[in-house]
Amino acid sequence: MSIFPVIRCAVLARIVFIAALALFFAACVYGPAVITDETTPAELIQRAQEASDKNLYNLALEYYGALLERHSDKPDLVCAGEYEIAFIHYKQKKYPQAREEFTALLERYNTPDEELLPPQFKVLSNIVLERITEKEAAKDPIGDLLMFFRKKDPPAEEAPSS
Repeated sequence: MSIFPVIRCAVLARIVFIAALALFFAACVYGPAVITDETTPAELIQRAQEASDKNLYNLALEYYGALLERHSDKPDLVCAGEYEIAFIHYKQKKYPQAREEFTALLERYNTPDEELLPPQFKVLSNIVLERITEKEAAKDPIGDLLMFFRKKDPPAEEAPSS
């Protein structure tokens, strides 16, 4: 009988234990969002961006949700929060949800208050909506064919011959 299977089992057990311990500490480090009454909008946005940069999307969504909840009377912050939430869903490849959220954000710009809203979110939303359409069309061969024909320039009219 060989001792090697016992050694392999002990090494494997240590690796599993270390991995579990690392996951436990990572969960503690990236726990729930820390939001106090004194947390400013800039801090909420900064923390959300930091979480999003680390692919901690649920944490980022908590911060943006708090931003929307606390500052629903400030159109610039609402647009920023709604855009970022929709963009997170886009990054998560939740295209139908992201499309719905970008479309809802763009509806805010179809009101008399449009001049009060930050213009960059309108521009960026339209760009991402176009990308979503392209990604969805790439999954669907018929949609891909339709995108091909949509991008073609209309044929120029021929000059009448005399």
